[in-house]
Amino acid sequence: MTLRTFAAAGLAIALAGCTTIPTSADPISSRWVGQSAGKFFAAFGPPISDTENGAGVNYTWKGGYKTVRVPAKYAEGADGKRGKQISPARTQYLRCQAEIATSSDYTIRNIRVVGDIPGVNGPSYCAEFLAPAQPTQ
Repeated sequence: MTLRTFAAAGLAIALAGCTTIPTSADPISSRWVGQSAGKFFAAFGPPISDTENGAGVNYTWKGGYKTVRVPAKYAEGADGKRGKQISPARTQYLRCQAEIATSSDYTIRNIRVVGDIPGVNGPSYCAEFLAPAQPTQ
């Protein structure tokens, strides 16, 4: 009987070590979920609307307005010279919109991007604006 008890205890300990911690591949959620909504709104501006949801509030936020000039792109020509133009120079208007769900204590429970465009350095301007990459030390 004691062998069974020890085996059960060993199995319980082994299984307890196998718990998974959910991680988010979304850099915005990784950065802001669990933080105070006040900290978010202080950094990026106030929400444009809010809706009560029982135990908390859902906010709609828009911001990050920025105009950038994207230079023309050229193919590489012979001997390192500039080749044929691939895309013309253009002006790009950057912006972001997100829905933020908070709990009753004003902590962000969920943040969902609902309006995004390609950024200057990647596929998501919202990710660049709301969760900029931290420099490695």
